Amino acid sequence: MSLLEILAGILEGADITLQVVGYALLYAIPFAFVFGILQYLTRGLPRKGITFIIEFWRSNAVIILLYVFYYLLPFVGLRWSAMSVAALVIGCNVGAYGSQVVRAALQTLARGQIEAGAALGLPRLHVLALVELPQSIRLMIPSLINEAIRLIQSTALVSLLALSDMTFKAKEIGQITYQPVEVYSALLLAYFVLAYPFALLGRRLESWTTQGKQ
Repeated sequence: MSLLEILAGILEGADITLQVVGYALLYAIPFAFVFGILQYLTRGLPRKGITFIIEFWRSNAVIILLYVFYYLLPFVGLRWSAMSVAALVIGCNVGAYGSQVVRAALQTLARGQIEAGAALGLPRLHVLALVELPQSIRLMIPSLINEAIRLIQSTALVSLLALSDMTFKAKEIGQITYQPVEVYSALLLAYFVLAYPFALLGRRLESWTTQGKQ
């Protein structure tokens, strides 16, 4: 098979890869903002509990989390599809890293703005929503785009759950053609095609962020 034929075969799994990406983002984005904000706002024991949850998802390898949740959920009576498990695990893993982006961006803001909001009688959550988040979003976006790229890369592992994504298709083609160099070169190209638009977007947003600081 030619490289183009192999690439075409691999791209037949692109719909599954994109579905995993889309569903994983539904976990990753809320996780990043909710846990990042909570870690920023809380103190003492509640903060330790939140940090534990974040570190659980950050400290474990995605491949191990995939296997654990794929076999653990049915054991406790939850019959989730492989797609649902993959989205949960990859989304929460990337979301945990994203939460540190959110927290760090909020911590860079001058405390005087928070104190000014409090002096005006605004509740703490109103200060967060009206003053802190609008300013910190500009700082967060480029790094969050990088996490989105990492999420795309992580989907290469979902073939371990028998999902017929691009990596699964590459393995099938490789077993038929015995052309590992061509097959995995084509797979590399396929992931590059998916991730590169996000990289371009990240550069544009980084430029926008830099201009905003000037």
